[in-house]
Amino acid sequence: MRAMPTVSKWRSTDFGTLILRLGLAAILLFHCIYQIFHGVAWIKPLLAQLGLPTVLAYGPYIAEVVAPILLIVGFQVRLAALAVVVDMCAAIGLVLRHQIFALKQEPGGGWAIELQAMLLLSALALVFLDAGSYGLTRKPKQITQI
Repeated sequence: MRAMPTVSKWRSTDFGTLILRLGLAAILLFHCIYQIFHGVAWIKPLLAQLGLPTVLAYGPYIAEVVAPILLIVGFQVRLAALAVVVDMCAAIGLVLRHQIFALKQEPGGGWAIELQAMLLLSALALVFLDAGSYGLTRKPKQITQI
């Protein structure tokens, strides 16, 4: 009889990476829907106030439309995650900078930018993790001899 594989042989790290990729992509897809239906005109005045070129307003299309799709299929995950990191840093810097050291006012408290920070840190983790075994750019499995 053949023994059942242990959890480590099931590549639990790769499965965890897949969950992280899909979770981040799912949240970003809601932002994607907003960008598609409402555009990015609202961000241009914020960029202009800081003296930044308004062409940067189109960055969210990359990070919130293209990147989630790449994360889901597991293609160019590091690049997609890096786009999300840059997008979240820009979002925090442009829109939420006054809340960086603030607490939520609603019951239960918490950090005012905890969602954005979690998205930023999840994307940063994927920059280092890459796609794992479940994706289009999966790494070949290494066979270990005992």
